[in-house]
Amino acid sequence: MAFEGLTERLQKTMEKLRRKPKVTDADLRETMREIRLALLEADVNFTVVKNFVKTVQEQAVGAEVLKGLNPAQQIVKIVNEELTKMMGETAVPLNKSDHIPTVIMMVGLQGAGKTTTAGKLALRLKNEEKARPMFIAADIYRPAAITQLKQVADSIDVPVFDLGTDVDPVEIVRQGMEVAKEHHNDYVIIDTAGRLQIDEALMDELANIKELAHPDEILLVVDAMTGQNAVNTAEGFDEKLDITGVVLTKLDGDTRGGAAMSIRAVTGKPIKFVGEGEKMENLDVFYPDRMSSRILGMGDMLTLIEKAQKNFDEEQAAETMRKMQENNFDYNDFLDQMDQVSKMGPLEDLIKMMPGMANNPALKNINIDPKQFLHIKAIIQSMTSEERENPDLMNPSRRRRLAAGSGRPIVEVNRMIKQFDQMRKMMKQVTNGNLNGMENMMGGLGNMPGMPGGKLGKMAMNRMARQMKKNKKKRLKKNKKRK
Repeated sequence: MAFEGLTERLQKTMEKLRRKPKVTDADLRETMREIRLALLEADVNFTVVKNFVKTVQEQAVGAEVLKGLNPAQQIVKIVNEELTKMMGETAVPLNKSDHIPTVIMMVGLQGAGKTTTAGKLALRLKNEEKARPMFIAADIYRPAAITQLKQVADSIDVPVFDLGTDVDPVEIVRQGMEVAKEHHNDYVIIDTAGRLQIDEALMDELANIKELAHPDEILLVVDAMTGQNAVNTAEGFDEKLDITGVVLTKLDGDTRGGAAMSIRAVTGKPIKFVGEGEKMENLDVFYPDRMSSRILGMGDMLTLIEKAQKNFDEEQAAETMRKMQENNFDYNDFLDQMDQVSKMGPLEDLIKMMPGMANNPALKNINIDPKQFLHIKAIIQSMTSEERENPDLMNPSRRRRLAAGSGRPIVEVNRMIKQFDQMRKMMKQVTNGNLNGMENMMGGLGNMPGMPGGKLGKMAMNRMARQMKKNKKKRLKKNKKRK
C-alpha cells in the first residue's frame, strides 16, 4: 500500500505517546511535530499539513483530553477523524443522468492509466448494475491508443466506437453519442487524449468535447506515484474543465501516497475510486474513513468483508461452514477455499487489512509468493479421491508418494498436512462458537503489537462485530425470500 512509510512513522509516534502515564503539553507538541514531519515526508501538500496539525492541536489541547483516562487514545481518535475529514469524510457515488446514457469523460495526463481505468470502471458497472456501457475512442494522437482500448474492451466484452485517427475527436464523440442512444447503452465512457503535461491545445479539445457531450462525470485519472505533481495536475484540469471527481491509480505502488491526502483538501473535488492492482477487477470505491484507519494501522475490516462477499459463493460458503461444524472439512474444500481467497487479491494485502496487522513488526516486508499456493495445489492434486475426502489417511508411505508425485520435498508435504490439521481444529472451535466465537477470536487481536488498545481498539472490533451481524441478517432475509 502507498502509505506504509507514513503508517510506520505515525504508529511509532502514537506508540511513544501511549507509553506515557500522563500526556503533558510538551508531549503533545512533540507528537504534533512528529505528525507534521511524517505527513511532509509522505509528500502531503505543505498548506494541508499546516492546517491539519493546527486543527488537531486545537482539539487535543485542553483539560478534558490531557487529563482524560486514555489521553493518548483520545489524540489518536482526533487524528483519525481529521485524516478522514481531510480526505473527504464519506464516499461519493458516480453522478448519474436522469435518462440514458450517463456520460463519463475520462481525462488526465499521458501514462496516468486512463484507458485501463476506463476498462475497470466499465467492468464494475457491468458487474454491479448489469449495465451496458460503450466506449468512445477519442484519443487519436497516442500511438496504438485505439488498439489498446479495443484490447481492454474485448477482455470485458464492451463495444468500442471509433472512426480511426484521421477524424476530429469532437466529431468522433458526436457520432459515438448517436450510436449509444440508438443502441440504448446505459453508460458512455469517453477515452480522451492525454499529454505529457497540460497544454492549451489539449485543454481546448477537452473543453470542446465537454461542450458537445455534456458529461455527467468528468473523472480525472491521476497517478498516485507522481506525488505533488498529482495535486498540480488536479488543479490544472479542474481550473479548465471543472472536474467532478478523481481516480487515483497505482496506489499499490512504491509511493509515499501524499497525493491521495492532498487532492480533496486542495481542489475540493472528491476522490471517487482508487486502483490497486493490474487486474480489471482492481478498482475500488474510495472510503476516506477506511483509508484513514489503514494509514493509522487500524486495519480495514469493512473492505475485507466486502471483498469476501464479492468473491465467495454464498451457498458454497454455507456448505463449507456446515462441514467445519461437523469436522468434515477435507482437502477438496481446502482447494475451493484457496481458489476463492486468491481472487480477493495478494494475501499480504488482505492480512494488512486486519486490525493490528498493517504495521505489525512480525509482518513487516511480508511477501507471500503466489507459487506457494501452486505448490500446495500440486500436493493436494497428487492425492487420490479417497485421500482428499479423508484427511486422516495420511500415513508416512502416502506422504512419500505425494512428495514424489508433486515434485515437492517430503518436509514441505509434512508441513502442509500439519498446517491443514491445525486449521481444521481452529475452524471447528470458531464455528462451534458461531458468531460469538469469531468475535472472541478477533477480540484477541486487540492485545497484539500495533493494535490500538483502550476505547479505540474496542471501537474497531465493535464495528467489525456489528458489520458481521448485519451481514448475517441480510443473508437470512435473502434466504427467506428465496423460499
